[in-house]
Amino acid sequence: MDDEVVQRVFQEGGRDYFQQQPSTSTSTSSSSSILQSLPLHVSFDHGYYLLVKSIQELREKKEGLVTVGIGGPSGSGKTSLAEKVASVIGCTVIPMENYRGGTDEGTDLDSIDFDALIRNLEDLTEGKDTKIPVFDFHQKKRVGSKAIKSAMSGVVIVDGTYALHAKLRSLLDIRVAVVGGVHFSLLSKVRYDIGDSCSLDYLIDSIFPLFRKHIEPDLHHAQIRINNSFVSSFREAIYKLKCRSESPDGQSTFFLKDEAQTDNFIEMYLRPPSANEEARINDWIKVRQSGIRYYLSLGDQRIVDKNFIIRPTAEFEVGRMTLGGLLALGYNVVVSYKRASTSVNIGSLSLSLETIDTLGETFLVLRGSDRKTVGAEALRMGITGQWLTKSYLEMILERKGVPRLNTPPLVSATSVSHNQEKDIAAPKPIRTTPNLVYQLEDLAQPWTRSPTKSKMEPVLPTWHFASSDRSHGGSVGSSAFRDTMKLAPMPDSYDLDRGLLLAVQGIQFLLENKSVPVIVGIGGPSGSGKTSLAHKMANIVGCEVVSLESYFRPEQVKDFKYDDFNSLDLPLLSKNIGDIKHGRKTKIPVFNLETGSRSCFKELEISEDCGVIIFEGVYALHPEIRKSLDLWIAVVGGVHSHLISRVQRDKSRVGCFMSQNEIMMTVFPIFQQHIEPHLVHAHLKIRNDFDPVLSPESSLFVLKSNKQVAYQDILNILDSVKFCSSVQNFIDIYLRLPGTPANGHIAESDCVRVRICEGRFALLIREPIREGNFIIQPKVDFDISISTVSGLLNLGYQAVAYIEASALIYQDGKILIEVDHLQDAPSPYLQIKGVNKEAVAAAGSALKLDGSYTTKSYLQIILERLPLVERSYSGTHTHQAARLQELVESIQSQNQSYHGNLHIHGYLESASQQRFDFYEIASEGYDLEIR
Repeated sequence: MDDEVVQRVFQEGGRDYFQQQPSTSTSTSSSSSILQSLPLHVSFDHGYYLLVKSIQELREKKEGLVTVGIGGPSGSGKTSLAEKVASVIGCTVIPMENYRGGTDEGTDLDSIDFDALIRNLEDLTEGKDTKIPVFDFHQKKRVGSKAIKSAMSGVVIVDGTYALHAKLRSLLDIRVAVVGGVHFSLLSKVRYDIGDSCSLDYLIDSIFPLFRKHIEPDLHHAQIRINNSFVSSFREAIYKLKCRSESPDGQSTFFLKDEAQTDNFIEMYLRPPSANEEARINDWIKVRQSGIRYYLSLGDQRIVDKNFIIRPTAEFEVGRMTLGGLLALGYNVVVSYKRASTSVNIGSLSLSLETIDTLGETFLVLRGSDRKTVGAEALRMGITGQWLTKSYLEMILERKGVPRLNTPPLVSATSVSHNQEKDIAAPKPIRTTPNLVYQLEDLAQPWTRSPTKSKMEPVLPTWHFASSDRSHGGSVGSSAFRDTMKLAPMPDSYDLDRGLLLAVQGIQFLLENKSVPVIVGIGGPSGSGKTSLAHKMANIVGCEVVSLESYFRPEQVKDFKYDDFNSLDLPLLSKNIGDIKHGRKTKIPVFNLETGSRSCFKELEISEDCGVIIFEGVYALHPEIRKSLDLWIAVVGGVHSHLISRVQRDKSRVGCFMSQNEIMMTVFPIFQQHIEPHLVHAHLKIRNDFDPVLSPESSLFVLKSNKQVAYQDILNILDSVKFCSSVQNFIDIYLRLPGTPANGHIAESDCVRVRICEGRFALLIREPIREGNFIIQPKVDFDISISTVSGLLNLGYQAVAYIEASALIYQDGKILIEVDHLQDAPSPYLQIKGVNKEAVAAAGSALKLDGSYTTKSYLQIILERLPLVERSYSGTHTHQAARLQELVESIQSQNQSYHGNLHIHGYLESASQQRFDFYEIASEGYDLEIR
């Protein structure tokens, strides 16, 4: 990072006083502040990670409150960032929108009551309790206040468009600017719609008239500058079932409850100035008005599958002046209607009665984030009405026709002849946002602006077939003809969000044009994200996912040949696919990775109603497999790329530069030789930029204690219906490059941690955030082959620590409780894990563990038990060193043959047997006190 720029930022004001003071230490490498080494531009995930670490550092170095300001334009993602940081740090978030002075527009600088906000911040920094205002947007006024206790507010985040304003900067310790997100998406779309007739500055001044004058200048004072590459994503989609409500009072028992919420909206659709008369509703911009608030989304974005309407979370708040600016640029309001909604929450779902004035009808709508849950609840409630998959917009256009250019918007409920205009085709989302560039020299515009038009990718390509040969006979629609219809590959590779959308559209294209079944293959290296993609696709289209791991040959698995194509039972796989293609029931194997054998077979039949099945695995796109598949999808990146970058970083730290290609050839030799050549043939290529260390989406909250707990108490806090348990025996090996700066100590962050468990190797990503009693760590581990471990050793990594343990695992789908018995620890450790922080904390309290938690890693715990002389060079006891060396030598022999693996497998079986008695008692359900 440019130190002069950072120093200039510090001199602009703020409370980061200690960074400006000259250091009294002769060494600055160990005591330098994170804030003094922040990069100018970072991704959303990296910015989140840096912000959490910066808050923790400031909290340790200064007394009193730590204040943070997160500013940026509407839709950039600043509120999402504040909420994610608060979920980890446990701080107070103060939204600036509560400081509106009245009914003036929320983005108008004059409407913000800065004096009240400054008083609140000053009270908190002085250790006083304070009251912040609460603004009601329906009543368009302040309706009360909320008490904030200074003792509970070690950290306060001010979230708002003007959070970095000069009036506030002197009260802020850390200043964060967020740009991009759907804010950039709107600029990109408008520029695409109207072409090059207007400059970018003119567009910004038209759509966001306050941005350049009152918002952008303040963003340059930020210490952390985040470019948010978020796009409208179906990864966290909303699933909706909709039908007409013949009797609006039919569900009165739900809607008469006290918690029922009533809302009134005005929804408008704006047609671009360059649009023709065709009904391309995906080109339109949707604006929803709720009281004095306006929300905007780009087009009628949705996927229709069977009875479900599937929408992304793609709406963001804008000001009234944004709507005026769009109209001034030539956009026309072509449809406008009122929607009155009464909704109640049923668990994780929402049930609504929605009345559309233009249609004169009321609809019953059930929404949720999980397709199966929404469908099951509809059945439970006995909703039998005919499901509707058309949007309200489509219904209005079918009834009234598509308005001609320059005609008033449709608001009348009068019916029009159905053939007045063409029928409206079911929409498919096509608008996307650009990939952001993060290198300052690559930014053609200032970092606060949208990328140049050359960087934009506003329209996704559409699927089509390559030329089919009809000379072989067979009528259209026959099996012989369908076999000649092959998809044409997409022209480029795409990020995960665009790739997910294209994958679902590809399935729908095949269902419409090639009939059922549609068989999809998703291939890629371990850790690339192919399994996650497969299950997200399956949740959208409602199909089964079959892992190629189910087809492992037991004899190959015992020899550690997981990444060998010959480890798959290809004849059985071919038979299963053949049965599916011909509409027959088939039996899919179920492989038990713990025992290394097939446990059973399960019957599978692809119904006409579903018509889709997904096969995912490393070799899913191998020529012998893909020839029987309809859609080929390749996924690269993810944790797979993370390891390559990590090795490159480690080599640089010890003064040795290696290219990523060199590292790839050594660490993943099978990938380049036997996997990558098949991926280039994919119809759809996806780049997964997921970072397992930095991403807040992968956070797993962990509480750890070595307090004695009764076995029955563990069972009492878990759901008995969903309860399951398992036993694992594992060995963790810590690999480190010689010469890594470590001050004579072994630090977990300097090591690559490899786990050997049940005969398999896995890379454990562990660079956690420690906050209070919690360890917030990534929840992503991924399998690697023995050749990868051997490759790390060949690159110079040395085994410096060794932990052998046994684990008894209890879980119910929400909470996982793991009892780890470390070989060199006097008593077991209990870990409570989950994605919900409050649920994990509640489980710990129920087990009466409060006050006994530790945030130390197992490596720290083991090292602290070693004699001081052993701690400096090895993480093993003397008697374990020989066993570790033996294990390492067996792994290294992988370079010549697989024969050495049998020795490892036998070694692990021996270790497993040593812990058998302990787990035999526990698994039978006796009362067991952990000692």
